Amino acid sequence: MTAEHIREQLEQIAEQLDDLAMAVLRDAVEEGATSRPEEEKRLTRARRSVEKAIQLLS
Repeated sequence: MTAEHIREQLEQIAEQLDDLAMAVLRDAVEEGATSRPEEEKRLTRARRSVEKAIQLLS
């Protein structure tokens, strides 16, 4: 396993986290929420952390 391979996996994880966060937001809007759900905030923070790791490996 190489750093490049791990970076590619992290890119996929970042995309999955982004997709999941968007789904949480869509559900919240459909339910009439007026603020960002805590789950979406956590997912966004996790995605940003993964993106930082990607940059370190680039």
